[in-house]
Amino acid sequence: MCIDLLTLFPPQVGNQNLKKMALEITDATFEETVLNSDKPVVVDFWAAWCGPCRMVGPIIDELSNDYEGKAIVGKMDVDANQEFAAKYGVRNIPTVLVFHKGELVGRQVGVAQKSVYAEAIDGLL
Repeated sequence: MCIDLLTLFPPQVGNQNLKKMALEITDATFEETVLNSDKPVVVDFWAAWCGPCRMVGPIIDELSNDYEGKAIVGKMDVDANQEFAAKYGVRNIPTVLVFHKGELVGRQVGVAQKSVYAEAIDGLL
């Protein structure tokens, strides 16, 4: 017997409770997305093999939803994108950098509570 799961559990396309993920930033998009933004930008430098990064990731996704339209919140995989990680001295991960009008204005190395990142964003709004 074959059961059509989409019939049993239809996608919730119009559901406001669906959460979006943080923006994926790459070396190719960094300048336009981060440095040329008129909004505050938070960038989580991470890697798939990094345990603490998996703790910060969901927080970054929540911030992306919380600050939608007010700030840009993104993630940058350092294994695939090394240019800007090196340029900004990211030697340990997770590292979260905060930019305002193209300038680096904040840095958090290691895991922090959501409120730490939120305060950094709120201070720039």
